[in-house]
Amino acid sequence: MGNGGHDGGGLLDRVAAAPISWGVCEVPGWGLQLPVERVLAEMRELGLTAMELGAIGWLPTEPEELRRTLDANGMRAVGAFVPLALHDARCRSTSLADATTMAELLEQVGADHFVTAAVSDPADWQRPDVADSGWDHLVGMLDEIDSIAQSHGLRQVLHPHVNTLVETAGELERVLEASDVALCLDTGHVTIGGADPVQLAATYAERVGLVHLKDVRTAVAERLNAGELGLMAAVQDGLFAPLGAGDVAIADVITTLEGQGYSGLYVLEQDVALTDGAPPSGAGPVRDVAASIAYLRSVAAPRATLRNGDVTR
Repeated sequence: MGNGGHDGGGLLDRVAAAPISWGVCEVPGWGLQLPVERVLAEMRELGLTAMELGAIGWLPTEPEELRRTLDANGMRAVGAFVPLALHDARCRSTSLADATTMAELLEQVGADHFVTAAVSDPADWQRPDVADSGWDHLVGMLDEIDSIAQSHGLRQVLHPHVNTLVETAGELERVLEASDVALCLDTGHVTIGGADPVQLAATYAERVGLVHLKDVRTAVAERLNAGELGLMAAVQDGLFAPLGAGDVAIADVITTLEGQGYSGLYVLEQDVALTDGAPPSGAGPVRDVAASIAYLRSVAAPRATLRNGDVTR
């Protein structure tokens, strides 16, 4: 599972992991950060062999050391989440330098996706009012990041995300209409932002370069959107559920994309926070990821049956 290819192979062969599903996040106070060895071992036990890098600094950032760590655990890097300040001309040189540094690392470890998040400040995410000139600069920066990514053999995909400048359905539409950037369709974050992930899959299938599969408990999302909870508190309160246990039409998103020829990766990314210490071996996040894989297997089975022409009436 998770060979990272784009050859139109079986659904389960195109599934990758994300460390955030094990609670690995760079936000201070988020929760316990499990050690690399345990997380990668549990990924492999589940049959996952491809992954995004997760929080910068959790895995080694020196290319050769990172490659050795991945190889020793039978894992392949497929990309990384990169928060960049794109709306502010004063940040242009720093953002381009940061993007280049990450693109070089990703190229050296054989990854193929550069996942951009448009933030106010990589170290302090806020949602300021952005003038039209700021939006124009953001779109122009996406073009520049595209060029950097392509020069390193990567495809940039824009990740709509809570607490970034591209969070709401309206903000996402604005950027997609103004630019040619490919989309990371995160089924959870677009749902929280008020967009319909099935409709996005139907409308923008040709621009979807990567999918983050994330299920959402809408009752918790409503509290987040109402300002009753911050994102970290919402995650700790169960905002994201194993696939099939929340309120997002995950199967419909997959069916819609596959029906329009999507042959890229699906990254399992159920954000969790470990606030009660390290779970015993075989318990904790690995069980939720296993439940998500079982759900995907149930989604894939009918498609395999149809391909084989064995349709029961």
